[in-house]
Amino acid sequence: MWVLDIQQESWPIAGTFTISRGSRTSAEVVVVTLTDARSGRRGRGECVPYARYGESVDGVIADLRAMAPALARGQVDRAALQSAMPAGAARNALDCAFWDLEAKESGRPVWELAGLDKPHELVTAETLSLDVPEKMAASAIEKVGRPLLKLKLGSEGALDRVAAVRKARPDATLIVDANEALPPAELLPTLSALAELGVAMVEQPLPAGEDDLLAEVNSPIPLCADESSHTVKDIPRLSRLYDMVNIKLDKTGGLTEGIAMLHAAEEAGLRVMIGCMVGTSLAMAPAFLLASKAAFVDLDGPVILARDREFGLSYSRGRVSPPLPDLWG
Repeated sequence: MWVLDIQQESWPIAGTFTISRGSRTSAEVVVVTLTDARSGRRGRGECVPYARYGESVDGVIADLRAMAPALARGQVDRAALQSAMPAGAARNALDCAFWDLEAKESGRPVWELAGLDKPHELVTAETLSLDVPEKMAASAIEKVGRPLLKLKLGSEGALDRVAAVRKARPDATLIVDANEALPPAELLPTLSALAELGVAMVEQPLPAGEDDLLAEVNSPIPLCADESSHTVKDIPRLSRLYDMVNIKLDKTGGLTEGIAMLHAAEEAGLRVMIGCMVGTSLAMAPAFLLASKAAFVDLDGPVILARDREFGLSYSRGRVSPPLPDLWG
């Protein structure tokens, strides 16, 4: 019933992208095309396998190939997919391909099919790669006019980096992503100092699994779960520790679970951030549909790349427009 095609693609990064866990110069993505054997219509989805969660390109491709026979027999649709595969990058690509195919076959956009708000232009964070303070400040100046900047930080020198960027861009809203790297013993003083520097939010200050300590921390800045935030099942625990959750489709395993997580977070009193891995506009497009509900949007993956795919999202001075039907959805 459905024919599955899987392609690995490598997209060069403009320069080097560095976070606390290391650096890279390309985005390695997996693209799924799902073709309805009867109508010939096709849907696409992109995922970014992430080593932090035990994923690799080869592993994701193998997991997707294992689904091909059931798809060919029409035994797994999008609803059944949620239990047929675990949450993660592989399911994300296939789930998003199903949504795209449903839109193509129905002649209705995904946002309408999913009962979401009609998408509109949004402000997105633009990321400053982890570097010495002077270079991060220079990068911030290069992004003049972008209203929201996201700083990657490490275990050392966090305050110097933020201070340098704040001096360079006093006009910008700053959010920071610690990627689990802030020293627990220095957490509260660091958060207090970041508050004095006007930081609006801190992502994942402590390692996932070790963040129960946050229950005892009266943070002066909203804290957002990232590495600790995967699916709906995480929401009850996270609501006791964080103010916000970062929803990334490569972690939720697709738009279907992303929608469920958005609703669960809202019911638990958590605000949301819509984030991404470094990928092309094909990976950003499904997440974009959730972004109107977000306190912060971080869908700048294509901005980090040296080039994007055809019909990519339109970015202009920190703002991004909804995806075109030629791209997805």
